[in-house]
Amino acid sequence: MAALVLIAEDDDEISAILDAYLVREGFRTVQARDGRTALDLHLALKPDLVLLDVTMPRLDGWEVLAELRRRGNTPAIMITALDQDIDRLQGLRIGADDYVAKPFNPIEVVARAKAVLRRSGLASAAGVLRVGDLSIDLDAYQASLGAVSVPLTLTEFRILAHMARNPTKVFARGELVDACLPGSDALDRTVDSHLSKLRRKLEQAGAVGLLPGVRGVGYRLTA
Repeated sequence: MAALVLIAEDDDEISAILDAYLVREGFRTVQARDGRTALDLHLALKPDLVLLDVTMPRLDGWEVLAELRRRGNTPAIMITALDQDIDRLQGLRIGADDYVAKPFNPIEVVARAKAVLRRSGLASAAGVLRVGDLSIDLDAYQASLGAVSVPLTLTEFRILAHMARNPTKVFARGELVDACLPGSDALDRTVDSHLSKLRRKLEQAGAVGLLPGVRGVGYRLTA
């Protein structure tokens, strides 16, 4: 099971960016817009990691972190515009596992999330996804059909892994752009190009018909 990350952030745009990058890297996510909701979701869902903003309504990040530590040892990364040393020290004193100041690079946040989960002894993603004879190693960024390795670009790998999490689902082009190329200005024809190359590589490895198009909708990954 993929690690579940609770994103506690009241800025919708920041929350959406974090969500997109985490999902792209194989995590499950849930979002909270205020501190009280974050604690309720933590109690109900028991996430593996919390990304925690400081300046949230109802309860601020310090209060949420203090309650998390009373409840147990769920790893928490503070993400905030407060970048003074005293703020960092306060977070570490209360029990934060890491601290990221805004503005941040979301790729760095994902890397820190993986590092914290490794230190906690938890998997950073779903491990290996399997669809028929196709295996996708999310940590090694490798795909194979049986014993045959399939050489993929990073974007091709992200598209394949995203589709493999929901085999048989039809994915619209726009959905693939949002999930696998966040922040880009990619067009539908760009997705078509990536999918065409990906299909050709899978066929060369022996998987014919694994990635059919659905006319007027998008693409499906089948077993």
